[in-house]
Amino acid sequence: MQPAVRKRQSDAPRSSTNPSQPGSKPKGSSMKRPQFHFDLWFYLTVQNWVLDFGRPIVMIILPLEWFPLNKPSAGDYFHMAYNVITPFLLLKLIERSPRARPRSAVYLSIITFVMGASIHLVGDSINHRLLLSGYQLHLSVRENPIIKDLKPATLIDSFELVYFYDEQLGHLMWYIPFFIILFLYFTGCFTHVKEEKTMPLSGWLLLGPSALYYWYLVTEGQIFQLFLLTFLAMVATVIHQRHKGSVPDANGLFLFASFSVTMCLVAVWVAWLWSDPVLRKKYPGHLYVPEPWSYYTLHVKDSH
Repeated sequence: MQPAVRKRQSDAPRSSTNPSQPGSKPKGSSMKRPQFHFDLWFYLTVQNWVLDFGRPIVMIILPLEWFPLNKPSAGDYFHMAYNVITPFLLLKLIERSPRARPRSAVYLSIITFVMGASIHLVGDSINHRLLLSGYQLHLSVRENPIIKDLKPATLIDSFELVYFYDEQLGHLMWYIPFFIILFLYFTGCFTHVKEEKTMPLSGWLLLGPSALYYWYLVTEGQIFQLFLLTFLAMVATVIHQRHKGSVPDANGLFLFASFSVTMCLVAVWVAWLWSDPVLRKKYPGHLYVPEPWSYYTLHVKDSH
């Protein structure tokens, strides 16, 4: 009996204090200590500028002979890389959230994001081929000189379907889950610790490029309504959390500040082009937000 008792006594402390036991965490470690994720924000900003904004530019710069019209272009390869790298970085961002986010919502958002971005890849590839043939972005599909006289006329319906997949369905399935993931991450970026309220210098340095990219995303993607709803939801979350005594941590401040500056940039852009008659015709309605590339084909391209 005595050896058995001694064995139980020696095993008891080992099993209760072993830190490698699944689910065993030190007291008070249920929430990760918030730190500014400079590496992830930097990677996201750089790949957004290079792989998303840079797609049409690299297609213009590189010789057409390198990428025949019946083969993928350099911009298409950029888009393929974006479709892989961006969801990976978003998942890494969610992993670092101070609070656990609902996995089902995250997984469904990532799956939908990849599907929408892939749909957009195909439609956008065809659209850029049309640009090289004289397609004008500031005109509708049926008003474009290279399309309006096509025979049979049903071909125009096919090009309108491509436009629908590219500019409408692809954008919605791409951007809605994108902003859902960012909002889910933002709702976990609140803390009671006052010293975590300030944003480090690295965050301020990334703020300008990040906000400027979101301006491009909102205007070129024609998703101002979605962006506005996300921003208002973030404002409501901040107000609600302040009543509970919580404030955004450094990552939450960075995301909120980026969106705030983006709102100002969009307002300046709309005010500048408010009276443009051609763009007004293509983008009717009260929520008038013209696309930068439409402005380029209308006012910049032909002037050179």
